[in-house]
Amino acid sequence: MKKRVVAVMLAAAMVCSLAACGGGNEAAVPEATEPESTEESAPAADAAEPESTEESAPAAEGETASGLKIAIVSSPSGVDDGSFNQDNYNGILSFIENHPDSTVTPVQETTGDVAAAVQAVADIVADYDVIVCCGFQFAGITTIAQENPNVKFVLVDSFPSGEDGSDAEVDNIYAMQFAEQESGFFAGMAAALETKSNKVSVVNGIAYPSNVNYQYGFECGVKYINETEGKSVEIVELPSYAGTDVTGADVGGNYVGSFADEATGKVVGNALIAEGVDIIFVAAGASGNGVLTAVKEADGVYFIGCDVDQYDDGANGDANVVLTSAVKVMHLNVERALESVVDGSFKGGNVVLQADTDSTGYINADGRHQLSADSVAKLDAAYAQIKGGSIVPAANFNGITPEDFSW
Repeated sequence: MKKRVVAVMLAAAMVCSLAACGGGNEAAVPEATEPESTEESAPAADAAEPESTEESAPAAEGETASGLKIAIVSSPSGVDDGSFNQDNYNGILSFIENHPDSTVTPVQETTGDVAAAVQAVADIVADYDVIVCCGFQFAGITTIAQENPNVKFVLVDSFPSGEDGSDAEVDNIYAMQFAEQESGFFAGMAAALETKSNKVSVVNGIAYPSNVNYQYGFECGVKYINETEGKSVEIVELPSYAGTDVTGADVGGNYVGSFADEATGKVVGNALIAEGVDIIFVAAGASGNGVLTAVKEADGVYFIGCDVDQYDDGANGDANVVLTSAVKVMHLNVERALESVVDGSFKGGNVVLQADTDSTGYINADGRHQLSADSVAKLDAAYAQIKGGSIVPAANFNGITPEDFSW
């Protein structure tokens, strides 16, 4: 299917290079892409009843931090969501395993409203040494951070915004974004290599840059396999669910319109399956659970997870519907940031994390995927090329569209 060409201009108000997943080759799937079991490291009960944080006091200015009082603020789902928030939480829990005098308190802002998210941080800022903020909703914490220079902030999936809406760098905010287009590329390759119907698709939540990056990367991965393997895999889109990005550009795709609408997610999943799609990559938050349900109720259809390893979610009787997962390695990078607070090397700034720091990838660990050995070999080879910079997938704001993508 011929895709429409989308011209995406770099918006002055939002410069984003990304933003809603042991194999035999650690270079292709770094150890970091295998999150700890959520059943052991972040059970719902622990999330609801965190350790008391009353014993630790903020470190005085100039002292080496120890016994950190950490808060993690998530919106709108909690730290037991089995996906984005929980992976960040697992990074904190891993840090605490090595620093048992430190504590963490989850704070859940349930509305998803940007102003409410920022207010949730303002309400607790005086009580913690480090605050981990999960998601684009927290870009507006800039002023709070500047007014509280002794508090360290770890901002995941967003950069802090200045008064004019452009990206700002703040001395006490370490802000990380991820090159989701790289992980999406692996999902597209996997889908194109494994499809039996020659029809695949990607479902997203809202056309924020992170989701568009996943979509574009997926489309590039399919294109790569079509051209290198002589295939003709079609990417199926439902016109009524086309996305509009933050600049107002039509990016196509399949967008549920929410990260918390399982019912619509199932409707979209069923519609794609009715079109003959047999592999669906899903980057839609809780809306993706609806797509997963549709996949489980179908026959011969597979699901590609997103952000973290979702293989356990794919259990379907005595079978499993998850082909693999495209991941961005948040837990490792959150833990690294906390370690830098302890060792005194913490430095504010905005970074885009890619394969060269083992921060993007896919799952090929034994027992955690259903890819053929041939597919894994091809994905591993592409991982090395992406890590080395010879393959650069399209992203929402990197000046490349899926139609323009070449290598």
